[in-house]
Amino acid sequence: MTANFDKLCSVIEESRADVQKATEGNKAACARVRKAMMEVKNLAGDIRKEMLELRDSTGNG
Repeated sequence: MTANFDKLCSVIEESRADVQKATEGNKAACARVRKAMMEVKNLAGDIRKEMLELRDSTGNG
């Protein structure tokens, strides 16, 4: 697995408690979840680029 994928999993797992607090009405937790989701979005984009580079480096035939 890539380092970015491991980090993505970590960010999601670390935000689990804040998601629970946010659903209970904690506004500060909402802000932390939004920040974490932006990091998830950026990491997902990085992973996508890595996978495209991996695909292109192996060639098709």
